[in-house]
Amino acid sequence: MSPVSVETAAVVQPTPHELGSRVEARYRASGERSAAPAAVLLPPALERLGRSAVDFYRQSIALLSFVGETACALAICIAHPARMRWRPILYNIRRSGFDALPIVGLLSFLIGIVVAYQSADQLRKYGANIFVADVVGLSMLREFAPLITAIIIAGRSGAAYAAQIGTMSVTEEIDAMRTLGIAPLEVLVLPKFLGLVIALPLLAVFADVLGVFGGMLMAQAHLGVGFGDFLERFVNAVSVTDYLIGIGKTPVFAAIIVVIGCFQGFRTKGGADSVGRQTTRSVVQAILFVIVADSAFSIALSALDL
Repeated sequence: MSPVSVETAAVVQPTPHELGSRVEARYRASGERSAAPAAVLLPPALERLGRSAVDFYRQSIALLSFVGETACALAICIAHPARMRWRPILYNIRRSGFDALPIVGLLSFLIGIVVAYQSADQLRKYGANIFVADVVGLSMLREFAPLITAIIIAGRSGAAYAAQIGTMSVTEEIDAMRTLGIAPLEVLVLPKFLGLVIALPLLAVFADVLGVFGGMLMAQAHLGVGFGDFLERFVNAVSVTDYLIGIGKTPVFAAIIVVIGCFQGFRTKGGADSVGRQTTRSVVQAILFVIVADSAFSIALSALDL
């Protein structure tokens, strides 16, 4: 064999190490091609399900932790009243309570009209026009007024809480507060909590009055039931217990709205997009938990014959 052919053969023939690498690469490629259909069909769905379950678990643990921290901060402030920030509490009462009177009153008035209007045709068939006071009174005082008020405040004030705290988190103001030794929960959460716990029952009372008034107007217009007859039947049909049950739900609704809104605000990270995302989550979750709590109240009160 000539020197040229020997040199060419040395160049062309692979070494054992190179041959093994090529075989391994081909084996991996064939394995990836054979596993491709299964990877496309099954794992993404299972992966999304698993990630959703893990995220839900982590958020639930974080929410419970936040509730516990808020309860501890509230207990400390109750034990030491000098740490209460009364000016922010009054400010939140005005923002969450007084400023919300127009929208709460308008919607409650319209709901009272709708309830009376929907029941008018059925009551007229049986000559039971006067019982419109029962329908309007019980439905507004026990269910609609506190629930609608809580939903409005969840969309109005709950979103504001999440946006405010989320913006402060993005701009690192909360970290600066911690650096200065200021507890963010005492400054940002407790004034909102106490302010809304005071304001929401008062808003529910206002919603009760306007809802019943809207029902009275519709009863007179469509059923010929005068104001005097309506009020006389209303007093006999609706008891103080019914009124207190509706008002008693509102502090629980207020606590849910504040905790969810502030919790989502503290979880804001990144930029403005994260603020909007957490604000949307706060509104959706607050309304969901309010409705769940109202359902739990209904079941419990039914079991207690109240």
